[in-house]
Amino acid sequence: MSRRAGIVKRVLISEDAVSLVEKENKIIFIVDLKARKSEIKKAVEELYEVGVDKVNVQVTPGGEKKAYVKLKPEYSAADLAVKLGIF
Repeated sequence: MSRRAGIVKRVLISEDAVSLVEKENKIIFIVDLKARKSEIKKAVEELYEVGVDKVNVQVTPGGEKKAYVKLKPEYSAADLAVKLGIF
């Protein structure tokens, strides 16, 4: 398994996450705590064949790292969400 495949652990599914998909073209992933924004961007681009515009991260009180991944305008977060089984 490559290092990039280990960076993205899973997609986060919640009401807020679905709202971000629809309104801001963003998808939230739970990622490795040690992963940097640039690594997260490359991993998502390679794993899901999309263009990433921006990555913001947040460490939750539970100790997980959330990555808010905004896709480039030519890619649809809703289409990716369907592929990932969110919708």
